[in-house]
Amino acid sequence: MVQSSASTPAAYLDELGPGRREAVSRLRETLLEHLPDGFEETMSYGMIGYVVPHSLYPAGYHCNPELPLPFLNLASQKQYVALYHMGLYADDDLLAWFREAWEARAPAKLDMGKSCIRFRNTEHIPYALVGELAEKMTPQDWIDRYEASIRR
Repeated sequence: MVQSSASTPAAYLDELGPGRREAVSRLRETLLEHLPDGFEETMSYGMIGYVVPHSLYPAGYHCNPELPLPFLNLASQKQYVALYHMGLYADDDLLAWFREAWEARAPAKLDMGKSCIRFRNTEHIPYALVGELAEKMTPQDWIDRYEASIRR
């Protein structure tokens, strides 16, 4: 699955095969448990998304202000489970912390793009580390980083 037409996170999970469903469900539970108050779960770009809602950031996403400000996405891609964390792309200190923590604690080599962490083997997902990462940025922290990046 690359992009889903599911309208809810539960429907998205129902589309997945058993192995992927277990991993994505557990990642979702981890995110819901650890994300600071204020982020909202939604379907975003055909994936499970976590956004700063318009109630906290009325301006919305600058590319399409009708959309809330995206922060995190979770998806089952063809070859891997993906976690897209925009804070890693926007905050060099957070990225450095994450790379160091991954090296010290994760069971597999880090497979990462600019904001995409790829889990090719779902048995090697470091859920506790993902939870710590989720806790590191509040909605206001993300708004501040986001606004600084679009002003450049």
